[in-house]
Amino acid sequence: MTLSEMNQLLAERGIQLTKSLGQNFMHDANQVRRIIAAAELTRADRVLEIGPGLGPLTEQLLASAGHILAVEKDQRFIPLLTERFAANLKDGALELTPGDALELVARDPRDWTDWKLVANLPYSVASPILVEFALARTCPQRIVVTLQLEVARRLFARRDDDDYGVLSLLTQLRYLPGEWFKIPPGSFFPSPEVDSACVCLRRRPQPLLEPELTRTFTRLVKRGFSQRRKMMLKLLKAEWPLEALNRAFAHLELSPQIRAEAVSLDQFVALTRFLAGGNPL
Repeated sequence: MTLSEMNQLLAERGIQLTKSLGQNFMHDANQVRRIIAAAELTRADRVLEIGPGLGPLTEQLLASAGHILAVEKDQRFIPLLTERFAANLKDGALELTPGDALELVARDPRDWTDWKLVANLPYSVASPILVEFALARTCPQRIVVTLQLEVARRLFARRDDDDYGVLSLLTQLRYLPGEWFKIPPGSFFPSPEVDSACVCLRRRPQPLLEPELTRTFTRLVKRGFSQRRKMMLKLLKAEWPLEALNRAFAHLELSPQIRAEAVSLDQFVALTRFLAGGNPL
């Protein structure tokens, strides 16, 4: 879909884009093709698309995958999408659901294990959506999404990196960061004031933690990074007994003065197991 086609559709429907919803629609066909290529789609794939908007990515997804579930929060785009993809809705290749994607993931009991998430995520909800999926009991096998470059750097960060933090750890618990590429502002309408990137995350072949320990891991990470300049041990003792923490830190050879930014994902996993009463190794 070209920029002129986008402008024409919006003008015909009298739609003005809403900044609070993070509506920056991609019109660069080359970038859309790169996103589709990164997803490595086949006709056997089921794809979740969040925020289809005018449908430029939806169109390419339908040409490559077997089934698309598109979730659109802005009710103004539902009639437009319904009209544009009437044939795909009729034959079942496309399922169009109005609503909030975060609420959908929280309330929808479906198993996402064999799904792929491919989307130009609204910038305002990109991080919460990724965390929601990463911490879900069942999560998509692959995530290929466009988001702010700043958020992409957090997804790929390792310990001691400036961007390393809560988002890095909560997503990397379940996903291995893969390839990524920058997307210039001019590829979107309207052009965002920030740089963007498309990232590919692949679900780990084997989980690092048992599902029942995910909540403890999340508490540990969030508390550890609640005040970045403070020593992690002092922060954690607000939720765990100091004696247990001292034993855990000594067993894992973590300095009592260490800050969370210097603790690796594997060390957070081991610490979670130790504090939960399991085997930390």
